[in-house]
Amino acid sequence: MPRILLIDDDEHLAAPLTTYFARFGCTLESAARPSEGLAMLRAGHYDAAILDVMLPEMDGFALCREIRKENDIPIVMLTARGEVMDRVVGLELGADDYVPKPFEPRELVARVQTILRRQRSTTPAAPTGNGAQHRVFDGLSIDLDRRQVLRHGERVELTGTEFELLALLAAEPGKVFSRDDILNRLRGHEAELYTRAVDIVVSRLRKKLEPLDCIKTLRNAGYALAVARSEPA
Repeated sequence: MPRILLIDDDEHLAAPLTTYFARFGCTLESAARPSEGLAMLRAGHYDAAILDVMLPEMDGFALCREIRKENDIPIVMLTARGEVMDRVVGLELGADDYVPKPFEPRELVARVQTILRRQRSTTPAAPTGNGAQHRVFDGLSIDLDRRQVLRHGERVELTGTEFELLALLAAEPGKVFSRDDILNRLRGHEAELYTRAVDIVVSRLRKKLEPLDCIKTLRNAGYALAVARSEPA
């Protein structure tokens, strides 16, 4: 049963959402304050977190930043009025999705289910001779089974969305994927799409892969993985 943590100080929200998530096979636990939520994340395993933007102690953006320092758990942000800037800031900080308030509980469940499916799935790899879900490039190794990325032998911590983007580009090195291609393949059709999200995730991924410069931008076309393949050691 997926275990979800909701961090929101709205006392009227947690109880009905807990009941609703249970109908879809998910356990929802809640915290009203960021400090309480951080303590719960450190004490136990959760499959995803839902953060409200407006919180006491610190806002949801600061909380997302704190979580990302030590945890790559999928994060859904609840943004007031669906402000575009809130979405952009959340994605820049490492959130995987957003849901504008007010929302229907079924929509929130669908968003969480989508990122959990994406987290569990692996992108099919081209045959390597031994059936391994493993792609190796100069300075970069991608293990699809373990969802692990190594840069010059050092592990790189990626969010679910960042990993899926890298796996997609690595499936066909050199192929240019347009923003629409990436949105359709990674975010599905249940989430509201906008092209700025792709640019943000690419920017985050590039920063984490530094000093490798392996994701190229082709103006007015999209993105491609531009790094030479090498044989697994």
